[in-house]
Amino acid sequence: MKTFIIEGEFRAGNEWEKFKKQVQGQNERSAIEKLYSLVGSKHGLKRNFIKIHSVREE
Repeated sequence: MKTFIIEGEFRAGNEWEKFKKQVQGQNERSAIEKLYSLVGSKHGLKRNFIKIHSVREE
């Protein structure tokens, strides 16, 4: 498994809050899917309230 660092922002009420998250995945696409799952379930958000700005492999 590779480790990716994903940066972006998500909707928190009326404002956008920045985040930086370390996620493991087979490839970049699977890491992004995992991020959507983690952030979405933790904050009760749909995917359209999560914006990804950068993905890089650690």
